[in-house]
Amino acid sequence: MNLLLAENLTHTVGEKTLFRNITFGIDQGQKTALIARNGTGKTTLLNLLAGIEPPDEGLVSKRNGLRMAYLPQNPPIPAGITVAEYLFAGDHPATAAMRRYEVCLELYRKDHSTETEKALEEATTLMDVHQAWDFESRAREIADRLGITQFDQLADNLSGGQRKKVALAAVLLAEAEFLILDEPTNHLDIEMTQWLESYLSREKMTLLVVTHDRYFLDAVCNDLIELDGGKIYRYKGGYSEFLSRREERMAADAAWREKAMNLYRTELEWMRRMPQARATKARSREDAFYDLEEKLQRQGDKHSDRGFAVNMQRMGRKILEMNNVSKAFGDLTILDRFSYTFKRGDKIGVVGRNGAGKTTLLRMIMGKLAQDSGTIDAGETIAFGYFEQDGLKLPSHERVIDLVKAIAEEVKTGDGSMAAPQFLNYFGIGYDVQYAPYSQLSGGERRKLSLLITLMQNPNFLILDEPTNDLDIQTLNLLEDFLLDFPGCVLVVSHDRYFLDRVADHLFVLDGVGALKDFPGNYSGYREWKKEQERQAAEELKNQTKKPEVESARQAKLVSKPTWAEKKEYEQLIIDIARLEKRKLELSDCMNSGTGSPDQLMGWSTVYGEVVAELDTCELRWLELDEKM
Repeated sequence: MNLLLAENLTHTVGEKTLFRNITFGIDQGQKTALIARNGTGKTTLLNLLAGIEPPDEGLVSKRNGLRMAYLPQNPPIPAGITVAEYLFAGDHPATAAMRRYEVCLELYRKDHSTETEKALEEATTLMDVHQAWDFESRAREIADRLGITQFDQLADNLSGGQRKKVALAAVLLAEAEFLILDEPTNHLDIEMTQWLESYLSREKMTLLVVTHDRYFLDAVCNDLIELDGGKIYRYKGGYSEFLSRREERMAADAAWREKAMNLYRTELEWMRRMPQARATKARSREDAFYDLEEKLQRQGDKHSDRGFAVNMQRMGRKILEMNNVSKAFGDLTILDRFSYTFKRGDKIGVVGRNGAGKTTLLRMIMGKLAQDSGTIDAGETIAFGYFEQDGLKLPSHERVIDLVKAIAEEVKTGDGSMAAPQFLNYFGIGYDVQYAPYSQLSGGERRKLSLLITLMQNPNFLILDEPTNDLDIQTLNLLEDFLLDFPGCVLVVSHDRYFLDRVADHLFVLDGVGALKDFPGNYSGYREWKKEQERQAAEELKNQTKKPEVESARQAKLVSKPTWAEKKEYEQLIIDIARLEKRKLELSDCMNSGTGSPDQLMGWSTVYGEVVAELDTCELRWLELDEKM
């Protein structure tokens, strides 16, 4: 069953047409991912589908009565309300029932009239119907999984990451038939992301999601839509299937381009002859030429997959040494006497739960935050490139190209140099975007520009704090290839497991209470190791508790042999239970016969209750004694 249909959508921002005449539908039960480069219109398309803004042309139609919930990239939360008020403010039947019940209960406390009593009874019935009694506990479970613990906190005081988590919790609590999620894994640590994967995979819902998390795509999605060059391409399956199918499409596009170029050269030569008094047929050929030229230009704008490396500054023998470094905030210990000597070519991933101290570690290494004790000593030749979680704060009125040229007109590469515009275009910030003010960039384009400015300064020690947030998959692949070939040191905090698996050769694992484990391997290797450790710990605990239980049972059996009196009681209980069962059956027949008077029925019912109570007591005692026999 089709839940949503987008027909012939066209939308333009400024002078840039994001997409033209695209058509696609989402069926019930589909879990669809939308993939596209930064700045090509992913968020805009989601806004059109969610009804936040209208398309320039085309129509979005939804099934009548469809319950939708939308998580935007930067969710707006009203000022002056608490987290709890926001979570329970939706139109879910359970939340509506809860609000009505609270109002009716308050009225009944003030006025015990028949009218308020009836209203409270109706509200109570609604609570039962919508299973609202345990709705708050479900809300707290989802919130806890996402690290939301303070329900009475004002939304005004939340950070951007916390606001995204609260908004995500509200969307999941809405229990809508159709969810639209824009970058839901941003600001989630790895454990939260894995829980969200599990939740969305098992829930019977329809999903449209924008995410750069490639493991998430494989685990959750069974359908992918790619927005490329203003057109829609659809693939069945997860990210792995998308890669192979996209390669086939790109090969077909390359073959088409080669044939089209041959035709273009022929037609260009004809155009240059400037035939006089063109007939209708000639004008048709001229129109076809311009159409072909436009298509070739769009194809030519697509990214080349050739390799790339910056020419980093010279690195001496001494890089950076940490000796017995400790850091605490009040009673919370982040790092406890940690030591490590960085080596040339180190590619280290930093992982841990939110609040474990990942950013604190980076800031101490950079000298932006002082350690409590120990020493951090960097070599004289070390040139840090630090990408902060929130990116660079750049003037919004400046043109993109001017911001980049203020750093360098040319970027030194491993095999020469590259002009700044060419460097930006290589990473997907096209020539048409470069002369626009910074304020017109999408969120992903802004983060990408911050990252590129960091790389342009030719550092030899890269420190990257969540560089993958909001980046498109194509840019992530480029960044991964760049970091793999980077000859200096890389220290990167990321919740993107695919990224860590490709880039990191070992991990710093922070537990949030001071310990830092240096694990020799990538993230998937660490997960397997951790699972094995948990399995062994559970097995050891099971063995430790099994022996005392067996011994206790043996001792209990030795000391709890039945006495002579208990044996006689046991035998009598068998007789009594049989008698009571017979009496219970007789009374039941009397009550169901339809011949008794009202007084007789009341009498039988009373005796029946007494017999059942006595029977229950006898059976419990019989079970207790039977254990000893």
